[in-house]
Amino acid sequence: MSPRTTLLAAGELAAWWAGFALLWLVLISTVDTLERVIGAAAAALGALVARSARRAVSGP
Repeated sequence: MSPRTTLLAAGELAAWWAGFALLWLVLISTVDTLERVIGAAAAALGALVARSARRAVSGP
């Protein structure tokens, strides 16, 4: 894996994470520390799944 490929993968994961984290914050009613931690973890898991699904459909 080249450095450019690694950077692109990290950027894609960061973009998916940001989108999912923002969606989580919009959909919850209270924002406290536990909600932020759970939201960040859920967004990270969603980002990994979204990247894997995109790669499965379109290839590397």
